[in-house]
Amino acid sequence: MAEMTDSGVLLRMAYKAMVKAGIDADAVLAEVGLDKSILQVPDLRTPHDAQEWFWQALEKVSGDEYVGLHLGEHIPVYKGQVLEYLFLSSPTFGEGLKRALDYQRLLSDAAQGELFEEGDRVFLKQKIWSVRLSHLNECMIMGLIKFFRFVTDDAFEPLEVHFGHPRHADQREYERLFDCPVKFDMPSVGLYFDAKLMNLPSAHHEPELLYLHEQLASEQVARLEKQDLVAQVNRLIGELLESGHANLEEVAERLGIKARQLRTRLADAGTNFNQLVADYRCRLAKRLLAGTDESIDEIVYLTGFSEPSTFYRAFKRWVGMTPIEYRKLKAEEDAMG
Repeated sequence: MAEMTDSGVLLRMAYKAMVKAGIDADAVLAEVGLDKSILQVPDLRTPHDAQEWFWQALEKVSGDEYVGLHLGEHIPVYKGQVLEYLFLSSPTFGEGLKRALDYQRLLSDAAQGELFEEGDRVFLKQKIWSVRLSHLNECMIMGLIKFFRFVTDDAFEPLEVHFGHPRHADQREYERLFDCPVKFDMPSVGLYFDAKLMNLPSAHHEPELLYLHEQLASEQVARLEKQDLVAQVNRLIGELLESGHANLEEVAERLGIKARQLRTRLADAGTNFNQLVADYRCRLAKRLLAGTDESIDEIVYLTGFSEPSTFYRAFKRWVGMTPIEYRKLKAEEDAMG
């Protein structure tokens, strides 16, 4: 399975919220090894596993043990993305919500939201990511409420909020911020709202725009699926290179498809197997030369080459210098930095 990632939109929203809350946002990014320039990367996706480190860094820099709850006060409304457009162009709030759930991986691969209609109430449920992500869960629910109010022109009101983690702050603080009862140590994360809202008409409903927005969402999901395949192939290349050689047929077998299918799907993703192997070998060689004292002969073996001369020629083609020159350059850069 490919690594789960989150949309870079979440990091951009958190950055804006930190600035608004008076938190040193650049210091938080630096704490997790990031620079502000990452916010400008188009189509940015960040590892979902990094959420835990991010919120630990945010708590450390802010000094606020309830930082998720308080950052949620400042989180901007989720705007300018295809999920917003799906909501607004759908006939009703309920249809918009169901469509958004169909494409929720655009927001996060870890999102597993489901709707449960229970009489006169509806429960929007999210599987508990981790009790260690309590800050994220609290901020996320506040962000959802803000977004739902935005797309319903403030008609949306939560009836009850559930969290899987224990209560941290004073109960009155939670109920002040969520403006409804809040329960903890529950089997899922989510919120209840009035079932009548499902039929609330959208003032921005446009059938033609809805078709275009759904088509755009489908294309974006398809792009993520192609990236998933490339990530899976890269992981298998790494595993197979450890045993000496990576070939298309064996990778295809590990994926449970035919070699011809894999070749076609990689072409559809804008790459090919030989290019992925070459890119992987190049990255691995550069990392080993710059960050370890491994001998050149050992690096030749680790990158799957049979002869040092073949490795030398390939590396010079990739980087424009020999492995020895590259190692020397990186050593000099480290000494200066």
